[in-house]
Amino acid sequence: MSNTEMGNNSIMDYELRKYESRTRKSFELFNQAKESTPFGVHSNYRYIDPYPMYGTRAKRSRIWDVDGNEYLDFNMGFGALLVGHSHPVLVEAIEDRVRDGSLLGLEFEDSDKLARVMKERFQLDMIRFSTTGMEATMHAIRFARAATGRNKIVKFEGCYHGSQDHLLVSVKPQLDKSGDARHPNAVPASKGTPTDTLRNTIVAPFNDLEAVETLVRENQNDFAGIILEPIPMNMGFIMPESGFLQGLRSICDEYNAVLIFDEVKTCGKYYGGATERFGVEPDLKVMGKAIAGGFPLSAVGGRRKIMEQIVPGIVAHAGTFNSNPISITAGLVSLTKILTRDAFSGVSKLNRKLASAYSQIVEDNHLEANVCSDGVSGVLSFSSKPILNWRDFQKSDVGKWSLYYLMMLNRGIIPAGTGPDEQWTISVQHTEEDVDRHIETFKEVAPMLKEFDVQMPIVEAI
Repeated sequence: MSNTEMGNNSIMDYELRKYESRTRKSFELFNQAKESTPFGVHSNYRYIDPYPMYGTRAKRSRIWDVDGNEYLDFNMGFGALLVGHSHPVLVEAIEDRVRDGSLLGLEFEDSDKLARVMKERFQLDMIRFSTTGMEATMHAIRFARAATGRNKIVKFEGCYHGSQDHLLVSVKPQLDKSGDARHPNAVPASKGTPTDTLRNTIVAPFNDLEAVETLVRENQNDFAGIILEPIPMNMGFIMPESGFLQGLRSICDEYNAVLIFDEVKTCGKYYGGATERFGVEPDLKVMGKAIAGGFPLSAVGGRRKIMEQIVPGIVAHAGTFNSNPISITAGLVSLTKILTRDAFSGVSKLNRKLASAYSQIVEDNHLEANVCSDGVSGVLSFSSKPILNWRDFQKSDVGKWSLYYLMMLNRGIIPAGTGPDEQWTISVQHTEEDVDRHIETFKEVAPMLKEFDVQMPIVEAI
């Protein structure tokens, strides 16, 4: 065994033992939960090696696990908790709302208030509420197909739009199955996905407008639309290259197709979402996560001529929990009283400080890594060059990221979501002191990462 291999094993074994000694109750819960729950978790993304951490409570920027360990949280519910944990203004409003009923079975009087707030903020003509992001993306592609009378949807390799069959394609495909980089195969991301759905899903490479144009031209007679995250956030944090989003807008205009922005995440990264940030207006927008401060709420909004078709007997959209009073109240309070433009300005400043410090620490320690950030989030990727698409992300060092994540956890920092494809999020309740502690912890960890070299595969974890 080489010195490097000995060092790799030693440092990883030490950090694993430290994690295990700190989280004994999580280990016990995991073994117990596996008896009733596959893999011991109710979302595959919550699993981490050697076993997931189980939480018990959270407040402001902190979270506590079942062993009583306190962590500074920069995962923030995978970006859903931009308001932070247990924001007092939100807690008070929800307590009041619950006393008056959690589900009415009627339209809730405040639903239109929130609809009007979101129409103005996100530049929408009309809006419909659902509960989860997966539901909303499912509805959005149905609306696009109804509006065009066509079937095929372009989605991008590496992008995740919820675990629904039509878009559960080429989410994290392995290279040996992916085919040509500019004409990717449509690879099902899960067993049980009907092969028929693959015929109507066209997979394209992100940030390659010429390739998209070619694929659309090949399928122009049945091309209904394009769906994408304006900033893909399930393969890191990838900014669109200059002109890319504008080019997609032009393609959809040329073929009379529907451009859909999946803003489940980006609607909470900028005050006015991706349109305000990039100046490109899609036909439909899907929103979720941060809009209701940690309560389940999603929405599809967009152009009136598309949205007006959502009526009985023409286009289906329904759900018992759609626009339920608790989620609507949470959305109104979050968007009007907490996630203000001034609040976004303050959080963005903290994010710039964290990203700048990360970049400097990477440089000082000669790490082969990249930092990409914007708005209120960012990511550390152990890659030799900036990541522009899924194929680039596959070349990143997942083993080194896994050690980084484990070391930060053991020092009381949840640095990002639970995987190298996830980003950090700073909430309105994080302080400058919180960011300083995150920075100091990474300064401690970074020198130990330089020589670690154990390659690990990127495994599908939907």
